[in-house]
Amino acid sequence: MSPLSQHKAFILLLTLVSIAFVWLLLPFYGAVLWAVILAILFQPMHRRLESRFHRRRNLTAFVSVMACVFIVIIPVSLIFFSLVREGTSVYQRINSGELDIARYLQQVRDALPASVQSWMGSAGIGSFSDITNRLGSAFEQGSQLIASRVLSIGQNTLQFLVSAGIMLYLLFFLFRDGRSLGSQIRATAPLSDEYTYQLIDKFTAVVRATVKGNVIIAAAQGAIGGITFWLLGIEAALLWGVLMAFLSLLPAIGSAIIWVPVAAYLLLTGAYAKGLILVFIGVVVIGLVDNLLRPPLVGKETKLPDYVVLISTVGGMTLLGINGFVLGPLIAALFIVAWSLFRQEKEADAAAPVTAAEREASLPQPKDA
Repeated sequence: MSPLSQHKAFILLLTLVSIAFVWLLLPFYGAVLWAVILAILFQPMHRRLESRFHRRRNLTAFVSVMACVFIVIIPVSLIFFSLVREGTSVYQRINSGELDIARYLQQVRDALPASVQSWMGSAGIGSFSDITNRLGSAFEQGSQLIASRVLSIGQNTLQFLVSAGIMLYLLFFLFRDGRSLGSQIRATAPLSDEYTYQLIDKFTAVVRATVKGNVIIAAAQGAIGGITFWLLGIEAALLWGVLMAFLSLLPAIGSAIIWVPVAAYLLLTGAYAKGLILVFIGVVVIGLVDNLLRPPLVGKETKLPDYVVLISTVGGMTLLGINGFVLGPLIAALFIVAWSLFRQEKEADAAAPVTAAEREASLPQPKDA
């Protein structure tokens, strides 16, 4: 067999085993992804611990993992199990009829003047009674879906614990052997050193900016919204706060999907003080949190246009779920960097001077007599 055939066979083998390895990781790709994300986010802290522990790698990695557990894992788990308990309560109350969505919509209908109902009828929208029934059915189905999803997540506790264990196990070795793994990746990447460093730097910057920025914004908006709902006496405040935090990952619209309908309900049913307070908190406080924190935390470090962040975040979450809010902007950033490098390479080739030998070779050669 010729050397060229052997090389092609080796490339084919390399491709097949790489695909097979990725296929093996797919069931726990979320655990692998978040282990890499935590390793990147806590890398500055890990390096400071290395200097303090005199580069005792195992001890430093263990302390870094414990820091991640107490700073991230335990708080998120507490919120998660509280959300499961709240979602279970909402689900049971909807099934028992104690929580009647149609009754709340009926109160909105009674608060509207008759002229509005007659205008809707003349506009061909249909009777308000039909709209109320349809909206009541839609809200009830949506609430049941959300609550049942939360309940089903809570029932998969074993899978959650297994994924968390895999994530922490992998995180230990990423802390301990991260530098050598990074060097091996750079050495084996089929790109020049310059391109490899640029892609890795962009990957790290996007992960740090997206996760830190979005998590800080989501936590702030969810906490403000949930506390406001609780102070105003709105039921299932924790559930709505977590939903606002989740929806705040979507730029521009975000948590307004939750608090705007609630504020409208309060105003229409005569709770003017509560409605105005919620509108003020939503527009001024929650809105300012998004407008002030998102550009410096997310857009500045990623250097992505706002519309690219919005589209990539929505698309990533649609395709990949919660992990998509990281993977969406990451794929978009790597796409832009790769095409920027390609453009730079073309411009460099076009501007390269032609040598005398190349110019002589391009000239027509005289024919032999």
